[in-house]
Amino acid sequence: MWHKDAFSFGSQVVGTGFIAVVGQHLKTNRQCIVVNVYAPCNQNEKVVLWDVLTTLKQQYHNMAWCFCGYFIAVRRDDERKGVRGCSRQRKEIDIFNCFIENNGLLDIPFVGKKYTWFKSNGTAKSRLDRILVSQEWLQIWPASKQYVQQRTVSDHCALVVKSLDKDWGPKPFRSFDAWFMEPNFLTMVKEKWKSYNVQGKQYVKLKDKLKLQKLDLKMWSRNTYGCLESNKKHIVKEIEELDGKDDNDALTGDGI
Repeated sequence: MWHKDAFSFGSQVVGTGFIAVVGQHLKTNRQCIVVNVYAPCNQNEKVVLWDVLTTLKQQYHNMAWCFCGYFIAVRRDDERKGVRGCSRQRKEIDIFNCFIENNGLLDIPFVGKKYTWFKSNGTAKSRLDRILVSQEWLQIWPASKQYVQQRTVSDHCALVVKSLDKDWGPKPFRSFDAWFMEPNFLTMVKEKWKSYNVQGKQYVKLKDKLKLQKLDLKMWSRNTYGCLESNKKHIVKEIEELDGKDDNDALTGDGI
């Protein structure tokens, strides 16, 4: 939506617990509304939010709708684990399902993890985040799915909506905050920059020096920290395996 060649912003509606952006998807020339939801924990306040969103949807007919975000609500008992069941939670489930059904929304296929929120000590987990779309949305993007991303530092897993897999091209170069905590890092960067002997116009020299700097930074990072990406993938894979075992009630106290 930040790309002006992909989305034309029309208007916005801001309320307690949501931000709705109205605009036109330029490639398909269709009007759509994306609503970012951050629901309150209190059930009565949540009911008010569902009513406000229902009224909002009734005001915009024949548009493609996408509700996404933190609903703090589940649709079935098995979308929670480690949370005691009670009549209040059953009522919350019924009210949330009524909101979805009354607005003609669809819970598009979920790919990846079963849960999106994890308690810090690992004793509870729930599917509190989700993507809900209208029939009009699926007419434009019929293969829409919500992909649950890996869990890293946050207690939530990010969700990505995709209709088709796309190749976004090479990843841009990234720096890490930890580099700047190293005492000799900035000195090394300055010395390396001064040592590059490149020819051509100023913009060409800048581009070539940045390429050389990128290579030296990668080498320095590997020598200083080891292969960060490999270490990260290994740790994330271990977390994924443990989460998978726990989802299937196969995880013991010692993680085996």
